[in-house]
Amino acid sequence: MGHINNLSASHPFLAGMRANHIELLTSCATLREFWEREVIFRLGEQANGFYLITEGGVDLEDWVSQRGTITIETLVAGEPMGWSWLFPPYRWHYHARAIRPTTAIFFDGKTLRQFCDEDLALGQELFKRMSEVMVRRLQATRARLIEALNQGQ
Repeated sequence: MGHINNLSASHPFLAGMRANHIELLTSCATLREFWEREVIFRLGEQANGFYLITEGGVDLEDWVSQRGTITIETLVAGEPMGWSWLFPPYRWHYHARAIRPTTAIFFDGKTLRQFCDEDLALGQELFKRMSEVMVRRLQATRARLIEALNQGQ
């Protein structure tokens, strides 16, 4: 667990977070490794947590009619992945695929939601940080979809 504590505490997404909140987060964390091209999650599947990428890279993908699968954004070490665990019905909004061997810290969403209900300061802090991620991802999605549609004309 010490290795996860160190990785979590040094991850940019958690920078400046209170030590007791990082301890709570790491209590429901596991280290996960993915092979190149391995699907991490699929659109519509149960969103059961979020990831902090520590090594490697991940493409977030979506499907566009007449264009097929497009990459919305490429995430690299130091970035978070997954905000769908926050909102019912807790389903992924994209596909995620490792583009090279990737290591990430996975945080269990069900446990995190319970922690956030019990500690409103933690919930507010995670929601604020995840909201910034959501805005960036939605802007990236919009830009990629417009680009894909324009190429299809």
